[in-house]
Amino acid sequence: MTHEGARVVITAGGAGIGACLARRFAEQGARVAYCDVDPGEVPEGMLGVAADVTDEAQMAAFFARVEEAMGGVDVLCANAGIGGPAAGIADMSLGDWRATLAANLDGAFLATRWAAPLMAAQGAGSIMLTSSTSGLWGVPSRAPYVVAKWGVIGLMKTLAMELGPAGVRVNAVAPGAVEGPRMERVLAKEAAAKGCTVEDMRALYAEGTSLRTWVTAEDIADMVLFVTSDAGKRISGQTLAVDGHTERMT
Repeated sequence: MTHEGARVVITAGGAGIGACLARRFAEQGARVAYCDVDPGEVPEGMLGVAADVTDEAQMAAFFARVEEAMGGVDVLCANAGIGGPAAGIADMSLGDWRATLAANLDGAFLATRWAAPLMAAQGAGSIMLTSSTSGLWGVPSRAPYVVAKWGVIGLMKTLAMELGPAGVRVNAVAPGAVEGPRMERVLAKEAAAKGCTVEDMRALYAEGTSLRTWVTAEDIADMVLFVTSDAGKRISGQTLAVDGHTERMT
């Protein structure tokens, strides 16, 4: 399994899962470009650009730089997203609702709209969208996030049908509870909404899986690298959960 010479584009590649993906693809010999609202210290050999995935003009500028530097794309990881608010629907503001859908779903739309014609023209390519196990379940107090992640799966299924005849594969990875700063913020919000402690929430997440576990960014990267490689060349239209098998949500 290798991505030697592959042109890989990642949204939200400055931290968390995205940064792990960028590093792992580069280790396999890929050329990597990523965007992030805060690209951080860009690793040597990568193209890192400050861009907000919800801003069409900023994303157009990012993609223009990618095309200039790399000439196209072989693998797209539309990974950007935010957790959004933790509140009942009656206490949800329209602004929070829209912001959550924009980051998780509009960002995926803008990225795939750019990549699709390039991949179709070359007759090959692999797109991986980041959904969530929340995109397979309902989760109290997390309505906009759940709706956005279900939408990502609908987008994936549709694009797999649209682009399959051109030789382009489209899949979604559905992480469970991924260790790291982002989930720490989510835990704090959910604990406050439910009136319990952060440690209570942490235990609930683990107890809701068959393996009684959290997962890591490396676990997600393992799946993404496999599916987007030649080893996964017959995999398309699939939602691939990396979550220890979720039995129930919090």
